Amino acid sequence: MWIDTHCHLDAPEFDADRPAVLQRARAAGVLGLVLPAVAATNFETVRALAHQCGAAYALGIHPLFTGQAAEGDLDVLAQCLHDWRDDPHLVAVGEIGLDHFVPNLDRELQRRYYRAQLKLARDAGLPVILHVRRSADALLHGLRQIDVVGGIAHAFNGSAVQAGQFVARGFALGFGGTLSFERSLQIRALAQQLPATALVLETDAPDIPPQWLYRSAAERAAGQPQGRNEPAELPRIGAVLAGLRGWSLEETAQRTSANAHAALPRLAACV
Repeated sequence: MWIDTHCHLDAPEFDADRPAVLQRARAAGVLGLVLPAVAATNFETVRALAHQCGAAYALGIHPLFTGQAAEGDLDVLAQCLHDWRDDPHLVAVGEIGLDHFVPNLDRELQRRYYRAQLKLARDAGLPVILHVRRSADALLHGLRQIDVVGGIAHAFNGSAVQAGQFVARGFALGFGGTLSFERSLQIRALAQQLPATALVLETDAPDIPPQWLYRSAAERAAGQPQGRNEPAELPRIGAVLAGLRGWSLEETAQRTSANAHAALPRLAACV
């Protein structure tokens, strides 16, 4: 069994064929999905979808959405975490974090939302799913000040030293489509060198397409659409990890699934 620890199945890219996407995932052996919210406006949608398809979900305000958040959205999150605290499908607070890559974002606003959501996760006793984009040191700084029970550093792309600091704080690191590119030397090296217990798999579908779905800028300009990522691609991404680690596919599925359960303990109730 494979677990996709980060999939935005509620995204509009799946509106036309979501049942077929789920069917392909299950046929490929991807029996566990974690659906992170990105804004208060999709909390209800993500929760309902998780119940409908037997998935897990997380609630949080994504750093790219902090500028669009309404006054009181943190209160909405706090209320939902309270009201749904006994829902076995609720496994984390996320997707939260910091994005220092996209230009013209208000970093101070992001920081305020990040710290506030860490406190909510701490108070709820829930792990967090972190957005890490050129922001690993700033995220770690927040974690040193506001201790949470661990979680997953999604789409990790930091240094080996930063990776070790996240692992020491009880985090697993998420690896997805970027792992499939031979030029992703740093990420592939991390996947080889990190402790086996630190690795989980994800797609970030419909985003971060693996190499076999990726279209270059020139190809897209010529009219070839970017390939849509989906959870059924996870075993093939897992095969890349297996090759890097010298594991069998079965061992890779078992190890990464066990790591997902360790990082998000409430997964056991729904996967």
